[in-house]
Amino acid sequence: MPFAVNEDRVLVPHRERGVHTVYFDDAYVWSFTTPRDGALRPGGREVPWPAPLRALLKGVTVVGIDRDEERRFTRQVQFGDSTEPLRLVDRFGNPIAVDRIGHIARVFSATGDETRAQIVEGTRQALADLRADGYDAHLSYGCLLGAVREGRMIGHDTDADLAYLSASTLPAHVISESYAMERSLRRRGWKVVRMSNADLKLLYPLPDGRQVHIDVFGAFHVGDTFYQLGGRSGSLPRSALTPASTVVLEGVELAAPADPEAVLAFLYGPSWRTPDPAFQNEDPPGGLRRIQGWMRGVRDDVLPWNEFYKARRGTFPRKPSSFGRWVARRVGPGAPIVDLGAGNGRDTLLFHRQGRTPIAYETSGQALGIIRRRLVRAGAEKAVVRSLSLNDRRSVLVAGAELARTEQPVNLYARHLVGCLDAEAQDLLWLLASMALRRGGSLYLEFSTGGRRPRPEPGHLVSRVDVDAVVAAITARGGTVDEVEVGPGDGYLDEPDPRIARIVAHWAPDVSREEPL
Repeated sequence: MPFAVNEDRVLVPHRERGVHTVYFDDAYVWSFTTPRDGALRPGGREVPWPAPLRALLKGVTVVGIDRDEERRFTRQVQFGDSTEPLRLVDRFGNPIAVDRIGHIARVFSATGDETRAQIVEGTRQALADLRADGYDAHLSYGCLLGAVREGRMIGHDTDADLAYLSASTLPAHVISESYAMERSLRRRGWKVVRMSNADLKLLYPLPDGRQVHIDVFGAFHVGDTFYQLGGRSGSLPRSALTPASTVVLEGVELAAPADPEAVLAFLYGPSWRTPDPAFQNEDPPGGLRRIQGWMRGVRDDVLPWNEFYKARRGTFPRKPSSFGRWVARRVGPGAPIVDLGAGNGRDTLLFHRQGRTPIAYETSGQALGIIRRRLVRAGAEKAVVRSLSLNDRRSVLVAGAELARTEQPVNLYARHLVGCLDAEAQDLLWLLASMALRRGGSLYLEFSTGGRRPRPEPGHLVSRVDVDAVVAAITARGGTVDEVEVGPGDGYLDEPDPRIARIVAHWAPDVSREEPL
């Protein structure tokens, strides 16, 4: 059976094994490997489109599929009902594609020489600032690979990668060092997003309107084992990393590990010299568990949510939600309502129009920008809009302390937030409520439930959650559940959903036992 393409998947014949590269109208879009990425089906292996890309598949394009640089499939395909040309571009008109971790981004193959030079200049500045502040920083991952293998950025890569080697062998000290690094970079004028306790993302603005991401991964030894954020762990001597050598990337000399080839073999395996746009490393499970345990607060959801808000900019519901109106009627006049996971601020604005001081928390930088702009236009001068990562205990404790000391007791409002969180983040949400609501006020939750039903929209970001599990978790954190309703309602994007849960809970002021932080 030959290749087949539709709006849900690519069907690859059984005989076709290896790295496959997908093009739309001869522009790079995505890479995958079979049999690894495909499910066995009659006639071949079925490889689903990455969820962020599938949401953009509307229109007509010529799909080309190469294997080992040889064209294996070419056909014009219509995705959905639209007969318009399918254009995969960002809001500035720049071509976009799927990167190796499944995010939508602008790849370097679609970037002109002038822009490449600007990206390398940003990378040079970041390295210079880090090394001037005493951090043993060097190129890593894709940037190092491109520099050593070709002297250029890798065409399917989307960001710049740096690492810094800590002198400490204690993870707690590495974390402290990373936060000191963040403060230092902010003082130098960098815009910094924390991705975990030892992993930063620098946002470097380009003249064409976009921002390039410069990742700074922490690296350290514990005993004889080397760990680098990004999931890598294993045997690599310190002498392979420091003192720094140099390599040339796009004509610019930049700091590199002491032995770049040894580091690349560690990061990518012995076949690192062979290009593989669909590369996925099989990191040791024990090392992954240790990194996750030490460096909690990983923010894997930030980029997918940013992509979602960019893609749905013109179609996201803007009017107040039915749940927002329901809560607004129940909370006394003037009482603060804190909008957790505020999205595009649709309900934050509702609370503002009722005469309440708007208080909103979000994890997505894209959503935070939307909320702030809408509140400015609405004249909400006293609005409080802050970043909150519910996978980061430090972020939660800061927010909880702030909300516990407001002039008036607050109410917490979380519409379809619970379904966006993993188990750790859900537990930290209950901790936040416990800290914020001891003086009064209530927690108002709405979420999709009914686990056997299809996932609510957007399916790659929101899940259904068991009502009894939420009630038990709130109780375990010292809360009291006052109301539970389950019935038809509105999903995250206002789509009809037959199983929507609403929960109201409170926390008593007298704490009879110490709660673990």
